[in-house]
Amino acid sequence: MHTKPDADALGSSLGLAAYLKKRNHRVDVISPSDYPDFLKWMKGNEGVIIYNSGNEIQTRRLIHEAELIFCLDFSSLNRLDGLGEIIRASPSRKVLIDHHLDPEDFADFKLWSTEAAATAELIVDLITLMGDISLIDKDIAENLYAGIMTDTGQFRHSSTTAKVHETVARLIHCGADVNQIAQRIYDSNTLNRLKLMGFALSERLKVIPEYNVAFFALSSTDLKRYNYQTGDSEGLVNYGLSIKGIKMAATFIEREDGVRISFRSLGDFSVNEFARRHFSGGGHKNAAGGKSAVSLEETIKKFESHLEEYTNQLKIT
Repeated sequence: MHTKPDADALGSSLGLAAYLKKRNHRVDVISPSDYPDFLKWMKGNEGVIIYNSGNEIQTRRLIHEAELIFCLDFSSLNRLDGLGEIIRASPSRKVLIDHHLDPEDFADFKLWSTEAAATAELIVDLITLMGDISLIDKDIAENLYAGIMTDTGQFRHSSTTAKVHETVARLIHCGADVNQIAQRIYDSNTLNRLKLMGFALSERLKVIPEYNVAFFALSSTDLKRYNYQTGDSEGLVNYGLSIKGIKMAATFIEREDGVRISFRSLGDFSVNEFARRHFSGGGHKNAAGGKSAVSLEETIKKFESHLEEYTNQLKIT
C-alpha cells in the first residue's frame, strides 16, 4: 500500500490478504509507513509490517523472494517513497490493483479502472471474478466496506454509482456492521485532534477570493503544539472546499521529510494535473496529493505563484 495509507489502501490490502490466505497462500502485508490509530481495528492490522519502523531488512527479503507482489491503491511507485525502487528492482511478478489516473507501467498484470470508486471495490470485483464471493466473511467485508465508505466521502462523491451501492449491499450481506465501522473511523477523535482542527480553522485558514482558492498551512511547530499523530489532519482540506465560492482547496503539512500536500477541487478543475505538474503528485481529478522538498513558506509561495495560470479554470460557472 502507499505511504501514509488511508482506509482504502489498508482495507483493500487486508481484505485481499485475508482472501488469499483462505486460498492457502502465504501472504505478508507491507506498509511503507505508519497509519492512523482509527484504522487499527481492522482485522489483520496486527500483522502489518511497517517498512520504516526497523523492518527494512525483512521487507527487502520478502519483496525479493515473493512470487507475486500486489500493489494496491497507488498508480506510481514514487507513492511508496524509498520502498518503490526496492519493488521496481525485485524479480517478482507484480500486480497493480488501483483506481487512480495515469498508472505507471511497471506491473505485469493490472486490474485498473478510474470508474471504480475505491480500490476496495476492485478487490470485491476480483474475488467475484474468481468465483469466490462465498469466501468474503465479516472481517473481510468490513475492511473492504471501510475503504469504499471513506473514498466516496460517505457516499457523497460523484464516484458513488449504482454499482457502488450494489457492492456495498453485498458486503453488508456478508456481515459488515456499517454503523460500527463509521463510529470507529469518524467518531474516535482524540482531544488533541479536535483542538488542532479548531486551531487550523481559526488561525491557519487562508482564502484567496480572486482565484476561488482556500488552503491551510500547518507548521511543524503547530503539529508539536497539539501532539500531532498520523491521521490528525485527515479531512481538514474538505473544510476549505466547503466554503461557498471555493473551487480548489489545499492543506500543507510540514513534516520531517518535507511538506505533504492534499488537494481537492470541484467540477472540471483537475487537481491531479495541478499536483503532477507542480508538486510531484497526482491522484484523482478532484482529489490528489503532492509533496515539496523546500520549506513550508517556499512551498506556499510556489503554490500561490502558479494560481494566476489557472484563473479561467478556477472561475465558478
